[in-house]
Amino acid sequence: MLSKSGYSMLNKGFYLFFSLLLFTFNNVIAQDQIFRVMFYNAENLFDTKDDTLKNDEEFLPEGDRHWDNHKFYKKLNNTAKVIISVGGWQAPAIVGLCEIENRYVLNQLVYETPLKNFGYSIIHRESPDWRGIDVAMLYRKELFKPDTFFTIPVHFPFDTNSATRDILYVKGRLDDDTIHFFINHWPSRYGGYLNSKPKREFVAGLVRHKVDSLFDENPESKILIMGDLNDGPMDESVSNVLKALPDPVDSCCQLVNLMATYDKDKSIGTLKYHENWDVFDQVIVSSNLLNEKDGISISEGKAMIFRQPFLLEKDDRFMGEKPFRTFNGFDYNGGFSDHLPIYVDLKPNTNK
Repeated sequence: MLSKSGYSMLNKGFYLFFSLLLFTFNNVIAQDQIFRVMFYNAENLFDTKDDTLKNDEEFLPEGDRHWDNHKFYKKLNNTAKVIISVGGWQAPAIVGLCEIENRYVLNQLVYETPLKNFGYSIIHRESPDWRGIDVAMLYRKELFKPDTFFTIPVHFPFDTNSATRDILYVKGRLDDDTIHFFINHWPSRYGGYLNSKPKREFVAGLVRHKVDSLFDENPESKILIMGDLNDGPMDESVSNVLKALPDPVDSCCQLVNLMATYDKDKSIGTLKYHENWDVFDQVIVSSNLLNEKDGISISEGKAMIFRQPFLLEKDDRFMGEKPFRTFNGFDYNGGFSDHLPIYVDLKPNTNK
């Protein structure tokens, strides 16, 4: 049996070993630093208060969905769980969000859920969308330093009575590299694909115009476009108007769609319609973000769909699985979203 002094020596030895192990682990983490950037359509993250200027009656306690504080707080914590889970060992450096009602729900998400432990700040502006849903960015202020941000308004000249989400543009520094972010939620297919198609193409043109202006200023601009585009990588709005190529290229001033590879397989995607999966949530980057020799770059040159069992449920009607969403129709389901999150890892150039 060990004496008291023996136990003391053993404890000190264990403490020194653990400290050395922790020091080594932290150094490895520092050397292999990645900055995870994710996007998530949170699917109707509404508060329970009536906004008299918006059509939010559906998400009120007396509304069709009987949206109350219990459901609201569960939704907040479910959304926080997704963000933390996508981060893995570390919370994501940057989170793009859509279907967020207002700044209040973002404050509740960041400061009143387990996300409060990660020091997120918020970038958000109210959009004119008729339902009141917006896009937003969360960022860890010790990792990302925003410099400029503004919204790009969307006014359809062919449908002046229609209102949709603005595009959120954020310019900032990540690992001492300047990155331009665009967070999008393009018009839905409500009313049919062909009827709604011109609206998505118009928004794609607005993004492309801003991208071209950035390339005119600096052909080496590092650009990351993310969002729910309500079109797939090969639809005209994305491939022809935004001009996002499906494969990496060597030349500068090009956009590359990191989600295009998923579009070939209808058994995987970010949301499901009947038996088919679609890839409406996308990450599109400027080609020089794929260049590992020049500052920060895309790790492994690809983006990922975060497809974990807790985000899925059995699809009894169309077989397989489907996203575990908050509502099935108007029946409360207590899940997460009808979309799966996507993410991409940015890594610094350790030789710079």
